[in-house]
Amino acid sequence: MSQRPASLSASSKPVLTDNLGRVINYVRLAVTDRCNLNCRYCRPKGPCNEARSELLSYEELERLTRLLVGMGINKVRITGGEPLVRHGMISFLRRLRAIAGLEQLALTTNATLLQPHLEALRELRLSGLNISLDTLSRERFAAITGQDLLAEVLAVIEAALQVQIPLKLNAVVQEGINTDELLDLARLAAARPIQVRFIEPMPFDGGNGFVAGNWNLARLREHFQANLPPLTETPLAGSTAQVFRVAGFRGTIGLIGGFSRCFCATCNKIRITPQGMMKTCLYDEGVLDLKAILRGGAGDEEIAGLIRECLGRRQVDGFAAASRRKDGGLAGSCASMATIGG
Repeated sequence: MSQRPASLSASSKPVLTDNLGRVINYVRLAVTDRCNLNCRYCRPKGPCNEARSELLSYEELERLTRLLVGMGINKVRITGGEPLVRHGMISFLRRLRAIAGLEQLALTTNATLLQPHLEALRELRLSGLNISLDTLSRERFAAITGQDLLAEVLAVIEAALQVQIPLKLNAVVQEGINTDELLDLARLAAARPIQVRFIEPMPFDGGNGFVAGNWNLARLREHFQANLPPLTETPLAGSTAQVFRVAGFRGTIGLIGGFSRCFCATCNKIRITPQGMMKTCLYDEGVLDLKAILRGGAGDEEIAGLIRECLGRRQVDGFAAASRRKDGGLAGSCASMATIGG
């Protein structure tokens, strides 16, 4: 019997690494800076609304995805802004799902526009759906987001569970605003097979007055350990979250230290902003203008070479990346989260 060709063996899959040997297999692809909400921690100055010509087209996004998958990326998360405000998003997701070698396709959304698309997402075999949910209070939801749409979001969460789409809920911890609700939010995982994740606030609000506050990763962990049934940490390779099983819960809770930057040693992702800027770290200023390169007529090999070159000088962690910024790091706030895609 002939041996299996080497080109088909698992070891022949392309591997993309940085200068520190970290394997890069995940890209967060921001498709728009627009959103139908106006969350205070994301873009307090109001809508971004870059001209459409300044954003990558679907054709450019698909080309980049195919190129990156060919280099070793196997997971793509679509982010924004709010991805579903962009016309034709479901058709675009179908095109991405058809790319050979792409193992995981996920979507981050505020869920307010999601209801009509749930069946399509189920058919797409979406590997993950992350929904933003910072409060269970209707009044607070309206104050945080600018829209009275909490009931719609909660209904979509239950509907997504019914069609068995893997679900995570993301809550940004906002001192003095929703910290009295953290336990209630965590208890959403008691009877539901979901992960509720609590995210440290980060200096990406588009303003100039960011204050880290007192609800850091350590305090969050202590809070849940003291007030929930026993927690057992369940490490997940490549995860930015510290994930915990809670005794008696169907789901889990996760803690994301975006400001503490405690997961940099195993970071496996790059980001592409709506304007086509590649970031090898959330805290850098952008390392490669892919839009200019694409529109300048570069071929795939040239683009791949430039991407590898940037990964060859990736910073050791988010603190080092921030220190190299022109604004001196975190003296003031950086760009808004809506413009960098989270």
